Amino acid sequence: MSVKERKERERAERHRLIIEAARELAEAEGWDAVTTRRLADRVEYSQPVLYSHFNGKDAIVAAVAIEGIGELAVELRRARTSRRAPKAALRALADAYLGFARNRPALYEAMFVRPTDIPFGTADSPAALREAFGEFLAVLEPVARDRDPETLAEVFWSALHGLAVLTRADRLRTSHHKARLDLLIDSLG
Repeated sequence: MSVKERKERERAERHRLIIEAARELAEAEGWDAVTTRRLADRVEYSQPVLYSHFNGKDAIVAAVAIEGIGELAVELRRARTSRRAPKAALRALADAYLGFARNRPALYEAMFVRPTDIPFGTADSPAALREAFGEFLAVLEPVARDRDPETLAEVFWSALHGLAVLTRADRLRTSHHKARLDLLIDSLG
């Protein structure tokens, strides 16, 4: 292995450590606790080293978000392909999305709640985001009929996001979770 390859591998490892530390700290204490100083202490590198990888906290949060969106895409694909019937696939995808949001609240916040400069819905969107949205399209195409699949996917995603955020904030009756999802799935299928 050349010196250049070794340095690139070490840089990639530092990059991964910074993202991992940010995720862990955010899940434990919230995003307000994530500072470059605390991250530098956690990964045992100086703040200038952190800044050689990221332009600041917002860039770190964006990297965490993109990584999380990639993980969500995998879970959505697994859920969608686990069911053959269109309505069952819709429900499985919805359950996977809401479970992801519930089980990884700080990660979900980085992905879809905190302000970010990640381009959504454009040709410049990261591949992970296009893949996740592609899972929404794939599950909705069989039930789209004469509706635009992309708009339908945006509406379905928006509804799931609203349910995720309102549930986390204890704004919805927990006893009606299944009824809300049934209503959403029935309105699409």
